[in-house]
Amino acid sequence: MRYFITLSYDGTRYHGWQIQPNGISVQGELQRGLSLLLRQEVTVTGAGRTDTGVHARMMMAHFDTDTPIDGSQLAYKLNKLLPHDIAVQQVRQVPDDLHARFSALSRTYHYYIHTVKSPFLRHYSCELHYPLDFEKMNQAGAMMLEYEDFGAFCKSHADVKTTLCHVMHAQWHQTGEHEWYFEITANRFLRNMVRAVVGTLIEVGRGRLTLEDFRRVIEGKRRSDAGESMPGNALFLEKIEYPQ
Repeated sequence: MRYFITLSYDGTRYHGWQIQPNGISVQGELQRGLSLLLRQEVTVTGAGRTDTGVHARMMMAHFDTDTPIDGSQLAYKLNKLLPHDIAVQQVRQVPDDLHARFSALSRTYHYYIHTVKSPFLRHYSCELHYPLDFEKMNQAGAMMLEYEDFGAFCKSHADVKTTLCHVMHAQWHQTGEHEWYFEITANRFLRNMVRAVVGTLIEVGRGRLTLEDFRRVIEGKRRSDAGESMPGNALFLEKIEYPQ
């Protein structure tokens, strides 16, 4: 039997989602809790990987077991056992062929920035102190929908079979006088992709890259041509969509 877990986490303390040999991970904490409660070795498969310090308002994961489970009771017990920065919203049985990673239709990330010093935003938003042309940044973001190969925004020497992604949405939104977030939705993301995209859009917003420069960055497919990778603390995995 296959079960899906819906969870959220503050990634500040973690070396990303995936189990690491020399650091704590969200996947490791979740597997440890499930194995203890179910009294068997449990392997959890996530919908994707978030990097060190990156957060998730919604992460999906699945595990298999031969033992029937009361999902609501397991979710309750997991929340009692897991650290304070990981929360389980739901555990439910799904068809055996539904896969947390490969069945996902899309993923949405938000990257948050603020342009005036704030003691309350510093942990979950990136503080920037230069003028930004968000209209041009949105024009550049719209260009991404014209392309499928985003090798320019993939971490160098990443072990990926393809750099093709279908980007469905890429836009900046203002939430306050000095607060913005970048929203991007795609069927899949490359390693470090969102933070590299944001870093390159910031270069457009500062006037260091023109819109045509941004297009050439995408078409060139070289990571060295794109902007710097932005800090992970301001990045959130927001939503994952599956077939009905």
